Amino acid sequence: MSKMSTDKPLIYDWNKKKGFKFRHKPNLELDDETLRDGLQSPSVKDPTIKEKIKLLELMEELQINSADVGLPGSGPRAQVDILAMVKHIQKNNMKIRPNCAVRTVKADITPLIEISQKTGYPIEAATFIGSSPIRQYAEGWTLDKMLELSEDAVSYAVENGLPVMYVTEDTTRADPKTLKKLYTTAINAGARRICVCDTVGHATTIGVYYLMRYVMKLVKMIDPEVKVDWHGHSDRSLALPCTMAAVAQGVDRVHATALGVGERVGNTPIDLLLVNLNLEGIYDRDLTKLSEYCHFASEICDVEIPSNYPVMGRDAFRTATGVHAAAIIKAQNKGNDWLADRVYSGVPASMVGLKQIIEIGFMSGVSNIVYYLKSRGIKPDKKIVDEIFRAAKQHNRVLTDEEIEETIKFQEHVPEKLPLDTINEWDENIKPEEKSNH
Repeated sequence: MSKMSTDKPLIYDWNKKKGFKFRHKPNLELDDETLRDGLQSPSVKDPTIKEKIKLLELMEELQINSADVGLPGSGPRAQVDILAMVKHIQKNNMKIRPNCAVRTVKADITPLIEISQKTGYPIEAATFIGSSPIRQYAEGWTLDKMLELSEDAVSYAVENGLPVMYVTEDTTRADPKTLKKLYTTAINAGARRICVCDTVGHATTIGVYYLMRYVMKLVKMIDPEVKVDWHGHSDRSLALPCTMAAVAQGVDRVHATALGVGERVGNTPIDLLLVNLNLEGIYDRDLTKLSEYCHFASEICDVEIPSNYPVMGRDAFRTATGVHAAAIIKAQNKGNDWLADRVYSGVPASMVGLKQIIEIGFMSGVSNIVYYLKSRGIKPDKKIVDEIFRAAKQHNRVLTDEEIEETIKFQEHVPEKLPLDTINEWDENIKPEEKSNH
């Protein structure tokens, strides 16, 4: 509950009603798809190899278990980058494990075998094939042909020393009989993982429930040692809840990308997934590097982080509203950072290495202004406070630092800089009506 010295819990948590705990595999793993599926977005740029390696290092710091490092079948450039990343992982004894997506054709698998042989590192081959009736019809495939391709591809990779994850694209629109035959064939050919894919973001959480119950039971019947992955997309904006639903059904590993970047509208965002796994008690990992990871991914992929993006957006821990700011300020005045970080936030900013930000705008009260000035070591002279308050009410947006500084200068009075602990008396002298949010 809380860390405060109070008999009554400060947060009544309906998420934990009657002792509820989120079900999950005890050793749940994360696979970062940013450097493969993420780069399939038509709006991104392909980072340099130096940038890709730095992103891998940030993944390592976040204790992400594995990463898809590319699509070797796409050409020589991708193969060169994959080779460099695998060598870097190997040279630096990194814990993160690389994998690569390959079609169920030898032409895709052969370059991966060659990279693995050059490095002596057994790179996981994520062999994928469409599984839904609509894909079969569009491609002109028969089920017999799909089974033949799957068996040949998995056997070829296994015979050449590659661990195999067998990936059924569009699993969430595939029928049970087809999935049974595909998974049975792939597992019997040597696949040690299967991956359930919501390739076009079709699934809802109830769909995940029914599908995963079927798949988990099926795989256990074929070979209980085979692990199960989940890979989600955001076309219906349900990627994150569907991934959490898959976790609750006992999958071994889930896939996601930085900021949810990916084909069309993207994938499950790994940053928000990490936050939710931590909040649910499934993970207990240091996420203070998460902001650096997200902003670096944004920079190297040329993907802007929207202001209202959860946790990492500019506005995530930022307020200019008087009543909200007043609650945070009162909490801080109690001398407890835990309280101040949660009184108006469902996600503690400190968990991801950030902090609550109070600004001044047309919905602000005097307390915003006093806090703003005091946090910068400026004595909140009443004349200055009144002028900033007047200026804020005349604007239709939050004031910039420059505008506030100009307002102070306009009064021809630059308050002297004082230590923060010497300017607490001002609050006690403000009239109640001056503190209210007009």
